[in-house]
Formats: sequence, structure tokens, C-alpha cells
Amino acid sequence: MHWIVFAFMSITSWGLYVNVIHIGTKAMEDPINGRFKAFLFIGLAYFIIAVIGPIAVLLLNNAKWEFSTKGMVYSTAAGMAGAIGAFCLQLALFKGGPPTAVGSIIFAGAPIVNALAAAVIFNPPEDGLSAFKWQFVLGVILAATGGYLVSTFPPK
Repeated sequence: MHWIVFAFMSITSWGLYVNVIHIGTKAMEDPINGRFKAFLFIGLAYFIIAVIGPIAVLLLNNAKWEFSTKGMVYSTAAGMAGAIGAFCLQLALFKGGPPTAVGSIIFAGAPIVNALAAAVIFNPPEDGLSAFKWQFVLGVILAATGGYLVSTFPPK
């Protein structure tokens, strides 16, 4: 499949995440610890999909079980960043953030951080900020504006 198909699959998964976990948390029927009970099952799901899945694929592909230190360090850091983000999302909901606002802010803000970080890490501007094209800056502004508008004016 083309990469864009997988990108849209991620959008769908992450776009449903906040709503599904909010339902799961409420279904725990524990107003104090329900979020953390739900997060425990998020961790279980991560284990099933992110540990067992790749092990199966590696075994099917007869992969060598050799890993570079740098690859392990950065991959672990990526996993930690993702888990911290998911945990903080849970805390935002726990502290009373409405799912429409929490999801909109996070999923509008994350692409902005990603785009800026990727631009600096993988294509460092030699001329400082002036190297960013106006279309890129406009895209960042529009993404931020969209996140604000969607979270401030959700459907009733």
C-alpha cells in the first residue's frame, strides 16, 4: 500500500483515540481512578500491538536479532514520548478537559511541533527563520487557528 494509506489509517486511529478512551474511562465506573485503570489497558494494547506484532513480523522475515545502540536509544525515546503524550492526554481529560477540546488542541498542535521539529532536525535552515517559506508559516498559523476554532466552538 502507498504510504498515504497508512497515514490516513493513523489519522483515523488517533482521531478516534480520545473519544474511545473517554468512553472506556467512564465505563470503568470509578470517578477517581478510572482514567488510570483505562490507561493500564492502553498499555496492554500497546504491548500486544507494539511488542508482539513486530516480534511476529521479525520472525516471519527471518530477521537478524541485532540492534544498534543508537537505534535502540532513539526508538525507546520515541516510545516514551508517545506514552507520555498518551498519559498527559488522559490527565487533561481527568482534569475536566472536554474530549472535543483536548483532542482538537493535541491533534492540531502535534503536527505543528512535528513540522517545526522535522524542519529543524532534517533540514536545518541556514538563514535562520527567514528560510521558512511563507506557505509553511501560513500552514502553521492555520493549523493553530483550526485547533483553536474546533476546540472553542464544538458542535452542541
